[in-house]
Amino acid sequence: MSSTHDLRRGMVIRYAGQLLSILDFNVAQSGKQKPTVHLKLRNIKNGSTSDRTLDDLGKIEEVPAEVRPMQFLYSAGKDRVFMDTESFEQYTLPEEMLGKDAAYLVDGETYRVLAVDGQPVALQLPPVIAMAVADTAPGEHGGGGSNVYEEAKLASGLIVHVPLFIKTGDKIRIKTDTREYQGKEH
Repeated sequence: MSSTHDLRRGMVIRYAGQLLSILDFNVAQSGKQKPTVHLKLRNIKNGSTSDRTLDDLGKIEEVPAEVRPMQFLYSAGKDRVFMDTESFEQYTLPEEMLGKDAAYLVDGETYRVLAVDGQPVALQLPPVIAMAVADTAPGEHGGGGSNVYEEAKLASGLIVHVPLFIKTGDKIRIKTDTREYQGKEH
């Protein structure tokens, strides 16, 4: 399957024994040359990204994958335990497999988990996630600057920079790829 018509974002493929997710792709063509398909891929096991062309990969194999809703139960050392909300089966995912996404996990919350061959392999977070602020420093207004930020600890333990008007207990939106404050949740 090397046709560009079959490619789609989020598709899981197997290449050189590794499971890769297609983050993005585009077709480039100049003059009379044959079109080149550029792929941005993410390794599902370790989270690393790479850019390849379809010609580099040769024939690729699509791996059947499904997204399941799973509730995060608890942390057990370096492992994270999830429960499938439909079958009530429990699955353990190592922290290395979750990568930086592990910082967004809050006990009892439901997340989208990518499963391959019936086994969960990756967490699928939305681009922006709403989280409660567990703790902030007392508000100190030091000057007239409009871009004054303080550190806030979220319910998951993640530390982010927020504007001074954010208080403990507020729900805020955080960009999951950069960990930047995106606004207050209403």
